[in-house]
Amino acid sequence: MSFTSNASNTAKRRRTTQDEYDLRKTVPLPATKIARGQYAPSEYGVGWICALPIEMTAARVMLGAVHEAFQGEQDEADTNSYILGNIGPHNIVIACLPSGHYGTNNAASVVSHMRRSFPSIRAGLMVGIGGGVPLGKADVRLGDVVVSEQVIQYDFGKTEAAGTFKRTGTAVRPPQALLTAVARLRADHEIEASRIQETLSEMLERHPRLKDYAYSLSLPDRVFHGTYDHVNASGSANDDCELCDETQWIQRPPRESSVPNIHYGIIASGNQVMKRGETRDKIAQELGAICFEMEAAGLMDSFPCLVIRGICDYCDSHKNQGWQKYAAATAAAYAKELLSVLPNTTPRDDASVRARLQDEARKEEQRRIRRRQRLLESLIFEQLDVRLTSIQESHTDTCEWLLSHPDYLTWLGQDNLAEHHV
Repeated sequence: MSFTSNASNTAKRRRTTQDEYDLRKTVPLPATKIARGQYAPSEYGVGWICALPIEMTAARVMLGAVHEAFQGEQDEADTNSYILGNIGPHNIVIACLPSGHYGTNNAASVVSHMRRSFPSIRAGLMVGIGGGVPLGKADVRLGDVVVSEQVIQYDFGKTEAAGTFKRTGTAVRPPQALLTAVARLRADHEIEASRIQETLSEMLERHPRLKDYAYSLSLPDRVFHGTYDHVNASGSANDDCELCDETQWIQRPPRESSVPNIHYGIIASGNQVMKRGETRDKIAQELGAICFEMEAAGLMDSFPCLVIRGICDYCDSHKNQGWQKYAAATAAAYAKELLSVLPNTTPRDDASVRARLQDEARKEEQRRIRRRQRLLESLIFEQLDVRLTSIQESHTDTCEWLLSHPDYLTWLGQDNLAEHHV
């Protein structure tokens, strides 16, 4: 993964100067700007993936300017809906998973579409909320940010004798270019504080309606022993924990300020929500993980990226949705700060780049056509015509069982189109 510096602007190009959107400026803009005119798909270098609408909201308000949407340039097979914009010199594509559909497979499908429509993306970010491990290798608390050094799919493996589960997922590291930017930012934070709090203050000045995305003293941050489950009189979900036993709280020393801490380490990813403290602690100890989430493992092979998670709960039955919007905002604010030290990802928009991208697209389409032809030819056999004339009339309902079989219906679903390889 490499980054190149941007060439000088041409007369045909409209380019925002670095000074205009300098991330280090403290004077907020009155509102997110709308950049008139369109950039070409080949001019976008950062892909930003979200799993939830609130995460997409937090991402959008981090943009220095929002770009006009494409008119007729998105790949016709691409079902994603994008927000386009820039932070400093970086042109960014933001996409969200389909509403109500989460997990590694859906994340992989969204990324597959994004890369088809924006083939010049050089840096990937998965930004949103996650569950923290409160008493593990780090003092993780609600609202903190966890940045991936490795991602491990904890639920990928096989069941062996005596019902034991053997995990076969391997740790995957983010691209080196992103990790070196993380190292630079960590070095900066040794000298001066993170700008997360400053960024969230600017967000509120620009967008007063987003008060739920800011820190609130009314949000409780309680940790219970991993073996103690949530108690609710009616048996239904309740996230205020008013009926939970206070003696099961784990006392932690108060922090000096409400500024979120930033942690770096292993993120455990899976296809199911982690909602049991005892299981959380067991897996975290085995893997050395400090955060759990549901999408990153589906991206790392096809879309190597950095995973940034704001902590909204502790992966137990005491989940508190009240922290989700603030956690989404802290993660997005860290991503914005990281981009301020990342080398320019925006590709040059010159004739040679356009020609190369068009040539690659034509070659990819030709490969798809040749593969489809090979598959069709593989079905041909000797005396095909004779066999065709000797086929008897089918019995009633022949093969109709296939059309209602769960495996076929799953394969036919829109979410799995990217895996058909045809």
